[in-house]
Amino acid sequence: MEHRRSNNNGPVVIPIFYHVDPSVVRRQGGDFGKALEAITKRIQPEKERQELLRTWKRALNQAANISGWDSSTFRSENELVNKIVDEVRRKVENTFLPTTEFPVGLESRVDQVFMSIENQSSKVSMVGIWGMGGLGKTTTAKGIYNKIHRKFVHRSFIENIRQTCESDKGYIRLQQQLLSDLFKTKEKIHNIASGTAIINKRISEKKVLIVLDDVTKEQQVKALCGNPKCLGLGSVLIVTTRDAHILRRLEVDCVCTAEEMNENESLELFSWHAFRSASPRANFSELSQNVVNYCGGLPLAVEVLGSYLYKRTKEEWKSVLSILEKIPNDEVQEKLRISYDGLTDDTKKAIFLDVCCFFIGKDRDYVTEILNGCGLFADIGIAVLIERSLLKVEKNNKLGMHDLIRDMGREIVRESSKEDPGVRSRLWFQEDVYDVLTKNT
Repeated sequence: MEHRRSNNNGPVVIPIFYHVDPSVVRRQGGDFGKALEAITKRIQPEKERQELLRTWKRALNQAANISGWDSSTFRSENELVNKIVDEVRRKVENTFLPTTEFPVGLESRVDQVFMSIENQSSKVSMVGIWGMGGLGKTTTAKGIYNKIHRKFVHRSFIENIRQTCESDKGYIRLQQQLLSDLFKTKEKIHNIASGTAIINKRISEKKVLIVLDDVTKEQQVKALCGNPKCLGLGSVLIVTTRDAHILRRLEVDCVCTAEEMNENESLELFSWHAFRSASPRANFSELSQNVVNYCGGLPLAVEVLGSYLYKRTKEEWKSVLSILEKIPNDEVQEKLRISYDGLTDDTKKAIFLDVCCFFIGKDRDYVTEILNGCGLFADIGIAVLIERSLLKVEKNNKLGMHDLIRDMGREIVRESSKEDPGVRSRLWFQEDVYDVLTKNT
């Protein structure tokens, strides 16, 4: 009770008055008060006993003033127990967010973010989760929300921000959702500016937990949180994004980089989806390893392909793997392409496609010099691609990217003319180059 009194975001307390009237507990009179005195008589010295007794009496008085369950108002103990169970289940179960059917590796990723938050617990903690699409940023954010949300009376998880903001009045709908989550009220919001003003006023100096998922613009955070640094001490703001520059602009305290799964995690997750067990069936071990290698530790690809191959024959598995060597999976590519489509101008898209087709593993300075010679402003272009999780700089200043990102870029080029390579903007397969040059297409 002391923790609850000193902390508005303390634990939920549901008093149960079992064969005792709440007014008796409040006043501690009669047999109830005598019993309380008797319990403390063995405590010495007397000064400590009196202090403990005062603390207990104060806590009981506070508990008696909280709405709870009085056994005298129920026809039977069975009815009382059922009511209590229903109430506790309602308070506990409805607050958890669904994460994933098979949470392989989730705990370690959640713990990484949790440690960052714990290190900032005495102030407003702003944490970013950054990485390419399909790495499980949203799932990790839901996991950390589930881990800490009970410490907050005011809490909200806003999902699919990018997609919602693209729709008519999307910003306003998100503002209304945030206020509804935090304060259980319905607000009439006429425009984004008035919504931001209302939010600023309501959340200022309050301890809140807010998770903003799939942020693509700094203004999305500003519209939903105003100035995050005006939140109450102990508040937590988590932002998931594919764009590291947004997190720098927001001046977050910590950026947690979403990483690919290791081989063991990938194989286990794939097995759960493909076989409904923690490991592959013996006669599918080699094929399973081939699929996992293709996925490159990307949870999205592991889940999509594992589910697609569930209860299929070995011949069908081999056929799928052969197709993937030439044409990437549509569902995976659609998710990955969001980052490419979000590029703001054609020069950055051109740089990305050039790197996909020609410059993976090449020195960054060498590539920059070539692309600058083509008028593509590669210094800023490559920097933006790195921020957007489309490109990375590996050891010895070499440019690299995830294999599935590379395949996505090359598929964009191939789709421009699936049948006639000579019409495509770029050629990288030796056979295609030879055919085009010899046939003069």
